Amino acid sequence: MSVHTLPAADALHRLQDFDAIIDARSESEYAHDHLPGAVNWPSLHDEERARVGTLHRQAGPFEARKLGAALVARNIAAHIERAVVDKPKDWRPLLYCWRGGQRSGALALVLGRIGFRVSLIEGGYKAFRNALRTDLPAQAGRLNYRVVCGPTGSGKTRLLHALQAAGAQVLDLEALASHRASVLGLIPGQPQPSQKRFETLVWQRLCAFDATRPVYVEAESKKVGNCTLPDALIEAMRASPCLRVDLPEDERVALLLEDYPFFVSDPAFFSQRLDTLVALRGHALINDWKAKVAAGQTETVVRELLATHYDPGYATSTRRNFTRFDQAEPVPLADRSAPTLARASARILAMVSETPASLPAAQT
Repeated sequence: MSVHTLPAADALHRLQDFDAIIDARSESEYAHDHLPGAVNWPSLHDEERARVGTLHRQAGPFEARKLGAALVARNIAAHIERAVVDKPKDWRPLLYCWRGGQRSGALALVLGRIGFRVSLIEGGYKAFRNALRTDLPAQAGRLNYRVVCGPTGSGKTRLLHALQAAGAQVLDLEALASHRASVLGLIPGQPQPSQKRFETLVWQRLCAFDATRPVYVEAESKKVGNCTLPDALIEAMRASPCLRVDLPEDERVALLLEDYPFFVSDPAFFSQRLDTLVALRGHALINDWKAKVAAGQTETVVRELLATHYDPGYATSTRRNFTRFDQAEPVPLADRSAPTLARASARILAMVSETPASLPAAQT
């Protein structure tokens, strides 16, 4: 049998050494968060864990272990028939479960008996999670950032995408958080990841970046929807050089209507989201906006939202949170079109040398 244990801190930066990373926990545990690249081979499915837990409470641990053993054996057999029969002898899987290793250990035992060289993460997901959180500040701090600032609707996200298409390194926090960041930024049908999952996704992206080249990131507050940015990352961003995107108002309104099409197609959803602003703007104004939405005047409401809610405090808030905003390099955009954004990204990359010597440090 060939089963080895691997400390979580070592596994953190050796994931690429394995042919497969297998999460032996249940579906819901896996969905909450999992290691980068992991596939889910539950030793016990969610409903089976519930059955075993109920039996443990009603009849004691011995009866629960017998049921659990039968279920685990059946599931391991199914995984082997489904995904192992075609694997060569030198296939190297890395396994983990929650902490104690019972679920992953059972699968590792069978795979090791077959003859595969199996590795188990010592302490399981919990230990890996602790190692990742310890490593996150180092990953955030080793990089140099260029923070894309600009008022709501100015095309910051579109500019990030254009920069990425041009070959720049981009950290799209809103994409990782499945949220547009503003109070109205909830995306229908796209639930946000758990905080643990968000941190894993951010860590994975940070690890992939080349520290000799800048990383472009949109100016964000501490939270993107329900996801909180890691402290080390937000601190590094707030001390970094900034770019300031400017777009004419009519273009901003048109861009928002394009990027938030569900506000036009689903007036009831738009009105529901407007209710979240009652505490800030009062019932009278929100009811007025909702009436206009119901009357098909969505563009008017978007324009008024910019003038009344988003724009007034933008510069003050950004200046307070991003210490180098006053020295931001302007990025004027004539319109929201893809060619304009592509030209702007080319100018930015030509303006900002990607040689290490020219990169101002994120921390001063």
